[in-house]
Amino acid sequence: MSMQAYGQFALVYDRLMEDMPYAEWLAFAEEAWERYGVKPTTVVDLGCGTGSLAIPLAKKGYRVIGLDLSDAMLTMGREKESQAGRLKGDIQWVHQDMRSWEVPDAVDAVLSFCDSMNYLTEPEDIKAMIRQTAGQLRTGGVLLMDMHHVRQFEAYAEEQPFTLDEGDVAYIWYSDYDADRMEIEHELTIFVRDDSTGRYERIDESHRQRAYDPAWIEQELRQAGFEQIEWYGDFTFEAPAEDCRRMFVAAKRA
Repeated sequence: MSMQAYGQFALVYDRLMEDMPYAEWLAFAEEAWERYGVKPTTVVDLGCGTGSLAIPLAKKGYRVIGLDLSDAMLTMGREKESQAGRLKGDIQWVHQDMRSWEVPDAVDAVLSFCDSMNYLTEPEDIKAMIRQTAGQLRTGGVLLMDMHHVRQFEAYAEEQPFTLDEGDVAYIWYSDYDADRMEIEHELTIFVRDDSTGRYERIDESHRQRAYDPAWIEQELRQAGFEQIEWYGDFTFEAPAEDCRRMFVAAKRA
């Protein structure tokens, strides 16, 4: 999706994302913090969506700042928080752009998972996000990000279209890949049944993502003041393999 708000899509987002490996992202973050010798108190979740990572983090006792560009997503996150029961930590929901985000005090850790970085489709967007994050992290704080490798986009292009029909929710999803820009655009038509009337509501969505060279990302991280930069592949703490689809990068604020 572009940097625009998700709007109606927020209403069905969790349903369509229910198979995503949120527990693996959470486990990866905690192991990465341990490897870096960091015990964060305050964690910023950039592109937090409906809070599928922010809420589990708060349950574990972290103070979480969930930041997203979509008011609709944040509203859904607040509703989920109210239904989650007692939290050991707490969550602050913030409507901001990850390219220019700012909080009053320096934070211990920042994470951006679920390929949020791929939605920044211009190099200047990535640079701005990295520079802003460096300025918000305390010395020794850790940034964790994941992003799709270009191989994932190539696979989408080869395997599309994708369809889903679960009765009350259905979609058809087409992908158009631009190899020169390493950019892919997903066009989704989603149908959601209104149980009170039996009629279906149509939601049209356009999502755009771009892949980047890891060497360039690392260069930008170093220029912004990060060190101890490590790359991992597919939820492991091994270097990305030749068939890696999802890359992780961890970096410490110098």
